[in-house]
Amino acid sequence: MNEQTRALERPDGARIGYGVIRGEAQRPLLVLAHGMGSNMTRWSEFFRETTLKASWDLLRFDMRGHGRSIWRGRVGMEIWCDDLAAILDKEGYGRAVVGGNCLGANFAVHFAHRYPARSVGLALIEPMPPEAHTGLLRKLRWLAPLLRLAAGSIRVLNALGLRRRQLPILDLEALDKASREAVRQDPQAISRLYASPLFDLRYMPSAAYLQDLVELWRPVELETIAVPVLALPSSGRHFTDPALAERALRALPRVTLERIAALHWIPTEQPQQMREAIERWCEGLRERL
Repeated sequence: MNEQTRALERPDGARIGYGVIRGEAQRPLLVLAHGMGSNMTRWSEFFRETTLKASWDLLRFDMRGHGRSIWRGRVGMEIWCDDLAAILDKEGYGRAVVGGNCLGANFAVHFAHRYPARSVGLALIEPMPPEAHTGLLRKLRWLAPLLRLAAGSIRVLNALGLRRRQLPILDLEALDKASREAVRQDPQAISRLYASPLFDLRYMPSAAYLQDLVELWRPVELETIAVPVLALPSSGRHFTDPALAERALRALPRVTLERIAALHWIPTEQPQQMREAIERWCEGLRERL
């Protein structure tokens, strides 16, 4: 069963790239969103390896401002949510399980708020509730208004033609393989590869990157989410405090919580454990649909 790569043209001129694997008859749909400074190749390994292809349709997309959805205008949770809803409309899906990692996990929660009737469940990999942020991510939160102003200024310059003309697309599956090899020699290598703003900025517009960061600080109202939720937080303290993250996640009324031993990058560090947890939960959910 092969993935079909497609694009959706939005009324404002944005072009949203996505990939879908589907059966001959429509089946339950799992949508996966990527994290900050990332793109939908984050899920290439999952799409290739998962057993869910036998019983689920799968969809991944480049959030506006990332990968093949390059956009130098305004981005944010509401815009990303509306983009996904439009993709679902185009593909003929009324509802979906929406998941993601890092920023993508927070996005999934916002989607459930904005489109509750279209959300069957949520699969949150390394969710980042703002109250659990640690280190520099927590300390810089007061800069959010300044970063919004900076992003707006860059958008103006981009509109005037001052921008990088070509942005390469980062292959995260290849980077994951290189990271796993590097970690065998140096356990901290993954942090240098995945926590570098300068590295991320090679592959995406600067304004989009700043807006990603601001969106990470957006509050998420977990206690109002009525659908079943799988939450896979990490044990590491690189960006979030595990105890605070799990305390926040337990506010979800119907949460299945499974901590995974990782610094932060669960799809890179523990791909099999993550995949098996998602598969178990999704198959259990499908039996109740």
